[in-house]
Amino acid sequence: MLELRKSVKEEASAFVEMERSIETKDYVLPYPLEKHKLLINSNDVIYLSLYYENELSGFMILSQESKDVVEFRRIVVSSKGKGIGQLAIKEMERYCREKLGCSKVWLDVFELNSRGIHIYQKLGYQQFREAEIEGKRLLLMNKAL
Repeated sequence: MLELRKSVKEEASAFVEMERSIETKDYVLPYPLEKHKLLINSNDVIYLSLYYENELSGFMILSQESKDVVEFRRIVVSSKGKGIGQLAIKEMERYCREKLGCSKVWLDVFELNSRGIHIYQKLGYQQFREAEIEGKRLLLMNKAL
């Protein structure tokens, strides 16, 4: 069973470790500990912790751009290959619909992240643009909820 919980700053050090893991570090631009702590307590973004079988198993960051649109900024899952990421994305979409009243989610993903792209496409996200950051190509994808 997967549960999304509002993140607390005491989880920030675990988030730093998750971002720096060998399986993750090439697909996110990691934040330092203090940035995570600052953002968790801010009103600018929504941090949600992923608890799978009552164990902290990842986190995600959302930003509500407008009444109807959420930017899905980041998902990091500590244990890959168990389907936790897909479950988390489905729960995030439900959270955006039910709690935030949003009808659209968009994200960007590094072109090299074939696992992520495959999952997003499988869940109904479609590419609508490309961009570049730090010399890496990004695919921008969205989904109507």
